[in-house]
Amino acid sequence: MAAIAALFGLLVIAFVSGQNVEITPIKAVRRIGDELIVLCKVPYQIDSCRMIVGTTSYRLIPGNQEGDVVYSGQGLTTGECGAHIKNIREDWNGNVTCVLPPQSSNIEVTGTMRLLVARAPGDPHLISPPQPQFKDEDIFSAQCVVPNGRPAAKILWFLDDEQLLEGVHQPVVTDEPGSDLQTVSQNITRTIRADDNNRMLACRAEHEALDQPREAKRQLIVHYPPKRLESGPITVFGLKLGAEGKLNVTVRSNPPPTAVWMVGDIRITAPHSTDNGAITALEPLHLGNGHYNVSLHLARITKEDVERTYYLQVFNDLGREEFTLRMSTMDEPAGVELDTGAIVGIVVAVLVLLIAVFLGVFAFATDRWCFAGRSHRIDMPDGADSEAPLPSHDDIKGSENPTHDHAEYITNGNSKLPEKKPDTAV
Repeated sequence: MAAIAALFGLLVIAFVSGQNVEITPIKAVRRIGDELIVLCKVPYQIDSCRMIVGTTSYRLIPGNQEGDVVYSGQGLTTGECGAHIKNIREDWNGNVTCVLPPQSSNIEVTGTMRLLVARAPGDPHLISPPQPQFKDEDIFSAQCVVPNGRPAAKILWFLDDEQLLEGVHQPVVTDEPGSDLQTVSQNITRTIRADDNNRMLACRAEHEALDQPREAKRQLIVHYPPKRLESGPITVFGLKLGAEGKLNVTVRSNPPPTAVWMVGDIRITAPHSTDNGAITALEPLHLGNGHYNVSLHLARITKEDVERTYYLQVFNDLGREEFTLRMSTMDEPAGVELDTGAIVGIVVAVLVLLIAVFLGVFAFATDRWCFAGRSHRIDMPDGADSEAPLPSHDDIKGSENPTHDHAEYITNGNSKLPEKKPDTAV
């Protein structure tokens, strides 16, 4: 019986202590030295207010503002028991409980919130494959670990200044044994691209206890075959006969490319020249970020040079790219440049328009399709007069044999028949 009574008493205490207490906030994170206001409210008047912070119980009296924990609220008569907690300390990490008298009975009611006193985590660790470089289209996976934070740190991924969102996995938070500190880890998976070469991958840890985020970084080195920046044959405009000239092509490549030019039957590997020094293949010039300028220099442009087609091969250990070039003494045409697809589209549209016009003219001329009901006959209303055509100027003046051979039209209903008059002497 005693055990049953004790159990019943605990249930009553649990029920009463949790009823009708509104506490704000339910959870808060603060740094050491910060402050916090916790407000407990009940729907009836109270005559006392206690707050347990850490291991210390504070009796709070409105009007008394001395100490690290003082009263805050609209007064006991409004049912508010609030605490203004000043200069938060490390040992206050944990629960903050307000204790209020009940509206009836002798059992006090309580409300509890969670105060996390922020503790800065350790430095982030970036765990990634040990290989020194990657290839275009490789799958790259890495993990960022930020240990011993209270609460767990927040991890963000960046590639240079670009925040990465795609391929970022959900963070995993684990509790450190024997403490309230937490370690967070997060993975990222990314398909490596040529544009990633020389960019800096960083995992960034942000935390309430840190003035500045902390980062762990790794530079990505990506190898890829030469890549062209423009499609189709290349024409270099504005060159002049008798003057020196240069053919230029810009490519992307890592490692650096080797360039071979074909000029007629002559093969020139950069950096070399023809035997007479008239044509020189220059060493590919690195422009930065994997871009290279590949050039062929001509000491003096001749008509034969303008009429010739030049071929260029650019290659490294991973692949090759080929180019066809021509030179022109004309100025580069102004206006919008059209690619091959746009030109084909314009030609097809013009052909369709020409076919439509031809079919329209054909239908009109042959009374077909939409012109099938059209008639060439001109109807005259009944009783309309028709005048004979006037004689020519010569007929009026007369001639040696003034013979009248013109016809006069006689109308009869809808038909008109020519009637020839007999010749009369003048």
